[in-house]
Amino acid sequence: MQTNLLNSVISKDKYTQHHTAIAIWLLICCAMVFAMIVIGGVTRLTGSGLSIVEWQPIVGTIPPMNQEDWEILLEKYRQIPQYEQVNKGMTLDEFKGIFWWEYFHRLFGRLIGLVYFIPFIYFMLRKQVNRMLGWKLLGIFALGALQGLMGWYMVMSGLVDNTYVSQYRLTAHLGLALIIYAAMFWVATGLLSPSNTHPLVDKASLHKLKKFARNLAGLIFIMALSGGLVAGIHAGKAFNTFPLMDGFLIPPAMFVLEPWYRNFFDNITTVQFDHRLIAWILIFTVPWFWFKAKQLSLSNSARLACHLLLLMLIIQVALGITTLLLSVPLTFAAAHQAGAVLLFTASLWVWRKLS
Repeated sequence: MQTNLLNSVISKDKYTQHHTAIAIWLLICCAMVFAMIVIGGVTRLTGSGLSIVEWQPIVGTIPPMNQEDWEILLEKYRQIPQYEQVNKGMTLDEFKGIFWWEYFHRLFGRLIGLVYFIPFIYFMLRKQVNRMLGWKLLGIFALGALQGLMGWYMVMSGLVDNTYVSQYRLTAHLGLALIIYAAMFWVATGLLSPSNTHPLVDKASLHKLKKFARNLAGLIFIMALSGGLVAGIHAGKAFNTFPLMDGFLIPPAMFVLEPWYRNFFDNITTVQFDHRLIAWILIFTVPWFWFKAKQLSLSNSARLACHLLLLMLIIQVALGITTLLLSVPLTFAAAHQAGAVLLFTASLWVWRKLS
C-alpha cells in the first residue's frame, strides 16, 4: 500500500512539474484567440468576410502573387449577390482593401492551429500530460477544427441568396470561439492555481458566491451571443439613442414577425432591446456580486479578480453606449467586441478564484 502511494506521488510530481509550461502555452493560445475574435469583428465591420469565396485550407495560404491572380479573385467575387447588390462597380484597389482583412483572418486562424497543435504533440510525445489533461487538450483541438468548419459554413450562407452571412451562423461562430477561449483559459488557470483557499470564509457562503459567479459568467456569455445577433442583422445602426430607444422604454414593433419567436433573432428592434436588457441586468447584478464578495474575507487574488470584473463592466458599458450613440464606428465597435471578451475573461477568473 505504501509503495502504491509513493508511486502515485512520484507520478503526480512527474506531471505537475510541466504544468507551468503547459499553462503558459495555453495562455499564449488564449491571447491569439482573443486577437482572432477582434480581427473577425473588424472583418465583419468592414464587410470583408465574403471577399474570398472559396475554402482552400492549404492552397489558400498563398496570397495573390500578380495582377492575373487578383483579377481572377475579383471575378469570382463578382459572381456573388453581395457584389451585385452592395458593391457593384468595386475597383480592384477597393477589392484589395476587403480581401486582405479576410485573408489575414483566415491565415491567423491557421497560425493558431499550428501554435496549438505542435506543442500539443510535443507534450503528448514527451508524456508530460496525464490522461485527464490529455483528453482536455484533445477536446480543445477538436473544437478548433470544428471552428474552422463553422467559419466556412458561415461564409457559405452569404454566397448564394444573401448579401451578408447568416446571423445565426455568425453568432454560432462567435460562440464557439468564446467556448474555445474559455476552455483554454480554464485549463490554464487550473494548472497555475489548482486550489484556491479562503480559510476565513464558511463553506456555505463561499458556495453561494461561487454559484453567483458561475451564473454571471453564463449571463455574460449569453450577452456576447446577443451581440453577435446585433452585429449579424446590423441592429446597432438603429435606435442610436440612450437610455431610451428613440423615446421608448419598450419600443413598438417588437413582435411583428411570425412565428413570434423569429422576432428574437430577425427583428432589429427586438434583438437590440434584448441586448440592452441583458446589459441592464449586468449593470445591477455585477455591483451586487462585488458588494457580496467584499463582505467576505476572500484571498487577495480573489478580491482583485472581483475588482477587475466591476471595472471591466464599467468600461464595457461605456464602450457600448458610445458605439451605439455614434452609429457603430469601426474603432469603437471593435473595442466593444474586445471588451466583451475581457469582461467574459474577468468573470471566468473570478469563478476560478472561488473554485
